[in-house]
Amino acid sequence: MSTLEIRDLHVSVETKEGPKPILRGVDLTIKSGETHAIMGPNGSGKSTLASALAGHPKYEVTSGTVTLDGEDVLAMSVDERARAGLFLAMQYPVEVPGVSVANFLRTAKTAIAGEAPALRTWGKEVKGAMENLRMDPAFAERSVNEGFSGGEKKRHEILQMELFKPHFAILDETDSGLDVDALRIVSEGVNRAKETTDVGVLLITHYTRILRYIQPDFVHVFVDGRIAEEGGPELAERLEAEGYDRFLTTGTPASA
Repeated sequence: MSTLEIRDLHVSVETKEGPKPILRGVDLTIKSGETHAIMGPNGSGKSTLASALAGHPKYEVTSGTVTLDGEDVLAMSVDERARAGLFLAMQYPVEVPGVSVANFLRTAKTAIAGEAPALRTWGKEVKGAMENLRMDPAFAERSVNEGFSGGEKKRHEILQMELFKPHFAILDETDSGLDVDALRIVSEGVNRAKETTDVGVLLITHYTRILRYIQPDFVHVFVDGRIAEEGGPELAERLEAEGYDRFLTTGTPASA
């Protein structure tokens, strides 16, 4: 059983006008096997939370703590966080021209595990995971995300999640830009990872449609850089019916 614990997290981003506070005291605890959905309107700071947890240099943690099984995550470099078991599926996956998907996956797996996977078993594992995600085997020889559609990029993110087997997966708007078929395939991949490992999932989304496929244990409403309300799956249903109006106040949104 692993625990990711966030306590009173404050994060700022540098702008032309100086540092701008984005997160304003986030408290959240995620345990192995749990799925936590963070929902909120545009500009509430959800993606900032994901990036700060992953160690994006653009975001400065001004106070608070993040620990993984008691270890200080904020003191770790980005690669150390990955080796410790944190995984981020990005909202906008980047293209890496000249690096094939096959080479990227094997190199990343080696870096995370500390040793190269056995070629015979690794090849079968990659092929099986790609088949489950309805990915053409030819994608393995293409450059990472180059020329991929939005759905293909998101499936590639979940492919990584399935192969790397993190302790905690942060899925930053994985449903963004997906049609119904792609959403179902991606969701099946997340559920498959949950069934075969004890991965804890932090699922960031605007909408409830992905929660029809990935059942959350907890739902957190994120507004103006902090958690405004918490509950179970029924809270997502209430948000679907009522929206976020009752949480919103006048003022400037935190961040996209």
